[in-house]
Amino acid sequence: MNHNRNNKINQTTEDSLVIGIDIAKKTHYACALDDRGRELQRPLGFKQSLEGFEYFRENVDEWLQRHKKSRVLIGFEPTGHYWMNFASFLMEVGIPFVVVNPMHVKRTKEFDDNLQTKNDQKDARVIGKLMVNGHFSYPRIPDGVEAELRNGSSMRWRLKEEHARLKNQMTGWLDQYFPEFKTAIKGFGQLACAILKHTPFPQDLIDSEVDELALTYKEKAGVSAPAKKRIQEVKHIATRSIGLTQGTEMARFEIATLVDQFLLVERRLKDIEIRLAELASQLEEYDHLISISGIGKNTVIDLLAETGSLKQYKHPRQLIKLAGLTLRENSSGKHEGEKAISKRGRKRLRSLLYRAILPLIQNNSAFQELYQYYITRSNNPLKKKEAMVVLCGKLLKIFFGLSNHQVHFDEDRMKQDLHCLKQAV
Repeated sequence: MNHNRNNKINQTTEDSLVIGIDIAKKTHYACALDDRGRELQRPLGFKQSLEGFEYFRENVDEWLQRHKKSRVLIGFEPTGHYWMNFASFLMEVGIPFVVVNPMHVKRTKEFDDNLQTKNDQKDARVIGKLMVNGHFSYPRIPDGVEAELRNGSSMRWRLKEEHARLKNQMTGWLDQYFPEFKTAIKGFGQLACAILKHTPFPQDLIDSEVDELALTYKEKAGVSAPAKKRIQEVKHIATRSIGLTQGTEMARFEIATLVDQFLLVERRLKDIEIRLAELASQLEEYDHLISISGIGKNTVIDLLAETGSLKQYKHPRQLIKLAGLTLRENSSGKHEGEKAISKRGRKRLRSLLYRAILPLIQNNSAFQELYQYYITRSNNPLKKKEAMVVLCGKLLKIFFGLSNHQVHFDEDRMKQDLHCLKQAV
């Protein structure tokens, strides 16, 4: 029996006013229900503004008096970012609220009227009925350092995406106007950016001497010690370039703009990584989590940004479910289908765990032995990717243990606790 579900259902009694709200960008809709899911009022629309929030609050007080209710429970979908302002207002005025899974709303919409109809009033009613049946969860709004980490980590992800986008655009530009450039200079370091901004076309290099080019990069781009040998190589391949020679005026402006944006994003990335490390070090579990050999600081920072302090969780299964790593079964009667992870969780958390596993296998003997055991065991050996996914769950369990017991990682202790490795030996 799911006692947690029972406790949620018990939250709604005869004295409870249940209000489901459909969140939108400009106008929200609220539907008031009783403890049995009966609609008490016509859906109420209110604006995404302080006046709208106050208007909603006044109506809630009126509904409580009219229907002789003493408690109120408000719920909505945490979709997008528009709900955050409303949730902040509810916390300030001391009104409790819960969140409903958007997937549940989507799947149960037809239960209401057996139609595919979708509108804001119907969504609010469906959300309210899901709350009555206990299909909701209690949100935890991060604050303090955790809120800063969440915002900073999201910003870093966006900057990294922008960084990759600009690199692709610069590579595309080179493929057209100077395709031989990448054979002499790999990547987009300080010298490469200086060349692309001030002498981007092969003819610019051919018409200038190496010493003159080095001086230009030093004075205009701030390259402290330009490598003259590398400049000579680029100048040499420029003589046999097949790059385009038409439309160069706008092409010069384009590459200069791309380089400026690229360098700006790189500076912002460095600044935010330094600040995130300072913030994460303020959490007690940070030093214990980075004690795992093979785990980098950025992985721990992104983990804490996604999950918050790991001490708030009662069991590591909560973290595994949050990451969408819970196994789902597909069987019926005599048919037993293959099990797979649910992927019903935070995609970014699952992604960073998976990317952390490969260096962990390479640099951590305990994880390396466990990985080898999974892929070579005689009974039901796993594929390499499957073994890595299993290790993602194991890593979360170790993170949970280190945080709650306030200890540093010990490879020998991990090997001793793994009975499967002892049996394999």
